Amino acid sequence: MSIDLKQLRYFLAVAEEKSFSRAAERLHISQPPLSQQIMKLESELGVRLFARTTRSFELTVAGKALMHEAADLLGRMRMTIDTIRQIDRGEVGRLRVGIVGSAMWGPIPGLLEQFQSRFPRVTWTIHELGPNDQWDALRARQIDVGFWREPRIDEDALRNANLRQELAFQESFCVAVNERHPLARHDAIELADIAGEPMLTLHLDQSAEPRYLIQCCVAAGFEPTIFQEAAEPQTLLAMVGAGLGVALMPQTTSRIGWPGVRFLPIRTNAPSANLYIAYPVQDDAPVVRAFLNILHPAGD
Repeated sequence: MSIDLKQLRYFLAVAEEKSFSRAAERLHISQPPLSQQIMKLESELGVRLFARTTRSFELTVAGKALMHEAADLLGRMRMTIDTIRQIDRGEVGRLRVGIVGSAMWGPIPGLLEQFQSRFPRVTWTIHELGPNDQWDALRARQIDVGFWREPRIDEDALRNANLRQELAFQESFCVAVNERHPLARHDAIELADIAGEPMLTLHLDQSAEPRYLIQCCVAAGFEPTIFQEAAEPQTLLAMVGAGLGVALMPQTTSRIGWPGVRFLPIRTNAPSANLYIAYPVQDDAPVVRAFLNILHPAGD
């Protein structure tokens, strides 16, 4: 049996119009091909669909049943095609976003709000992970995109993992000090001004970021004295607020009113706190493409 959607569409037009001529006009075809398609459909099904007499043109019982089923089938097919097109445009699906905690103090919430407004049928979830865990999750396809502040990863490593990394947002580190610290009186300082201060940092084995910051201190002429390490940025800021030391933090951190903490810009050669996005290269992921278009609109 070989029945196609075109035959069902032709049959439905005849059934609804109750006229071959009007159906042909509606379908923008001539009447003979339409009649041939209906006859072919009846032959394939082995039933009569229309009771034709010189004075009447009526659907048979089988024709009435087919009219209902064909309308339902064609309606579902249109919905299926529409859904497939929405999926291809990234308007339907899910997006799993990996982030480092400090990224939520910057532009990421606004980016997600724009994405949700443009694509309300996409379900997205946030996965707060360190850079190393995000790297593993991306390769295991457990998240779709990842945001971290790593210095740019080696191109060979990215290529071997079938990942791409791009600059998402530019930012610099600043110095977080206790509000009673002598440096807090300044509007901005040099990185070397914190030489000898007890340094509070994220775990040195957690990612490359704290090791990069130590290198920046060395380049500024001093070896920092690591007093305490912590897993979360807010833990560092709580310790700064308690007067236990100083910390290097992304500038966007200052948007939050941390009790007892002042954030001081670094005048010269401030360490980069740029936020990068990483995502799979080869996967055909329309939702990821849609998200990237929000991040980097065409023409930017």
